Amino acid sequence: MSRTLALIVVMALAAASACASTLTIGLLQRADDERLAPQRIALAYPGHPQGPARQGAEVAIAESKFQLEAAQLSVKLEVVDVGSADDARSAARRLHRAGASAVLVDLPAPLLLAAADAAPVTLFNIGAADDALREAQCRGNVVHVLPSERMRADALAQVLVARRWQRVLLLHGPGAQDAKRLASVQGALKRFGLKTVAQRPFKLAADPRERELAHPLLLTGGVEHDVVWVVDSDGEFARGLPYRTALPRPVVGDAGLTALAWQGRYERHGAPQLAHRFERHAGRAMTDHDWAAWLAVRAVLQSALERRSWTAPDFSVDGFKGVRLSIRAWDHQVRQPLLLGDGQGVVATAPVEGVLHPREVLDTLGTDAPERLCKVVP
Repeated sequence: MSRTLALIVVMALAAASACASTLTIGLLQRADDERLAPQRIALAYPGHPQGPARQGAEVAIAESKFQLEAAQLSVKLEVVDVGSADDARSAARRLHRAGASAVLVDLPAPLLLAAADAAPVTLFNIGAADDALREAQCRGNVVHVLPSERMRADALAQVLVARRWQRVLLLHGPGAQDAKRLASVQGALKRFGLKTVAQRPFKLAADPRERELAHPLLLTGGVEHDVVWVVDSDGEFARGLPYRTALPRPVVGDAGLTALAWQGRYERHGAPQLAHRFERHAGRAMTDHDWAAWLAVRAVLQSALERRSWTAPDFSVDGFKGVRLSIRAWDHQVRQPLLLGDGQGVVATAPVEGVLHPREVLDTLGTDAPERLCKVVP
């Protein structure tokens, strides 16, 4: 783990001990978050948040109630709405001056980077999956709890290899975010030896002249393939793709089979109990964004209760996914299994059985140490 992050953690824990046994955890969230508009929540796109991340943090605090009382430690969760880079910088500085032990960040990449550069406080990224944040744009004081786009793509590619679905028809949206995510998918397909038989753009449009760009039958016809992989950051096109393809083929990516940090119907390793606790608290199902907020707070509280840094090489936390979770030293990503489901249940986990790694099989998901592009950690 980087010396920078370790020093920040030591300073934060010392500050928390000196502040009348009160542990302050910040949470930076989007002001007027369009992702939480009622009409979008009603559509429940896979991988999109269904409510404020604050609720996941609150569940983690409630779970630790008795341990916190025994340690005579109280927790203050300070939520700040952020609408601009200036807001992010100001909020990070203020929370640092207030002695915050850590700050959860549910913001787009530019705002997260603004907060990271503004104050030497540990930020837990719970809302941005951009690969660049773990690579060229990495920061020494940022821990990434939400899986990266590459991790999600690697997980699906491993499943395709295991199922022997070798020929992939790749559909992608027109947006800039789609282009970034498409690059992650292309890398995963190449990495695991899968063949892209065709790559086709889609576009939701009412213009009859662009009819072929929005019609599933036309987009998926004319080429032999084993599986359709759809990259749709918005979610609207992908939701209508399964069972509307020209050939009877499975759909993966942003519809059909999806790879996420959390799927509400996972039935092993204590996951149902966590899902039920969250649902009782929030009145809705837990998503991977909620799980990321829950895990970040769980790590901070465990560190405080055990009086040791979460940057320690042997520090790990139970994420209710079957293995202890730790932080990669080379990009500060939380290594973790991913859950693959169709909205009705979890049909597989990744890394899949049979995938090998010389040290840690979880490192087959995402950037491995020899591939590192992050230059700010040793």
